[in-house]
Amino acid sequence: MHVIGTAGHVDHGKSTLVQRLTGIDPDRFEEEKRRGLTIDLGFAWLALPSGLELGIVDVPGHERFIKNMLAGAGGITVCLFVVAAPEGWMPQSAEHLAVLDVLGVRAGVVAVTKSDAVDEETLELAVAEVEEKLEPSSLRGAPIVTCSGLTGDGLDRLVAELDRVVQSTPPAPDLGRPRLWIDRVFTISGAGTVVTGTLAGGAFSTAQEIEITPEGRRARIRAIQSHKKEVERIGPGNRTALNLVGLERQGAERGDAVVEAHRWRPTRRIDAEVRVVGADISGREHELSEKGAHLLYVGSAETPVRVKLLDRDVVAAGESGFAQLYLRDALPLARGDRFVLRNAGRVLTFGGGTVLDPLP
Repeated sequence: MHVIGTAGHVDHGKSTLVQRLTGIDPDRFEEEKRRGLTIDLGFAWLALPSGLELGIVDVPGHERFIKNMLAGAGGITVCLFVVAAPEGWMPQSAEHLAVLDVLGVRAGVVAVTKSDAVDEETLELAVAEVEEKLEPSSLRGAPIVTCSGLTGDGLDRLVAELDRVVQSTPPAPDLGRPRLWIDRVFTISGAGTVVTGTLAGGAFSTAQEIEITPEGRRARIRAIQSHKKEVERIGPGNRTALNLVGLERQGAERGDAVVEAHRWRPTRRIDAEVRVVGADISGREHELSEKGAHLLYVGSAETPVRVKLLDRDVVAAGESGFAQLYLRDALPLARGDRFVLRNAGRVLTFGGGTVLDPLP
């Protein structure tokens, strides 16, 4: 299975599109429905014509909720990038593209929505603008589908393109070392605590002993569900809900990770390759130095981080360098993990990188 995430500016029709495709309203809270504004992650799933099943993480598009968007983007392998034809490319279109670029998301489909609200010439101009904006990014050459979540026009083609892209994307690898970044925690009367996330790196089975890291709390898996179906074992690349025995509701939160007991050692210092996204992607000139306040996002976790550059004084826009990063909060990281960096003072996403050594 693959997990795809939506991306795009606020009010460009991401949630409407998800609901039209799946029949599931991803907006879970009454406030979201009342305001018509997605504020947190939503979840749905879609059976494709090929027989494959997609998990969908719908993210908020408003800049005030970028932290929630980043919590959802950390586990995706394919994206559904949404741009509304009447409004065209907007600031959060650029920031979401920068996030996907530094996370290395190369598979995706672009939906140019609200096609019913514009004439043919405006629609063609919107498509041309999207093609130009994607050219310097990891989504270069992604298929673009014009459609309408209101009328349903173009949705069959959109599903067909998603099916094609998913079939050509390698499945999530099983490394024998499972890790589930938690994006939601809740309780069920009579059943106990449930945590959800996108499973990566390995499999979990019922009755297995697990650990909530970085706190090191132990629990046991009572039951496993994926898309409301109960299973005995689940592999990587799946949206997963774990019903845990021996864990109080307060014993886990978004940003924690469920791992196999004794297999992970949280770290507060990593060696990494860091990169600053060019202005042609982010729409802003930025540089990374050791000054300023920075935030690191990986999986569903966020932590302040101090940067020590190893091979230069400044990493300019469009350039990469090597750094040692000092995390305020310990996290269970592995070589190859990708992360996003934001400037805490200016509140903007400017780059990210890859973990080279989690325990230098």
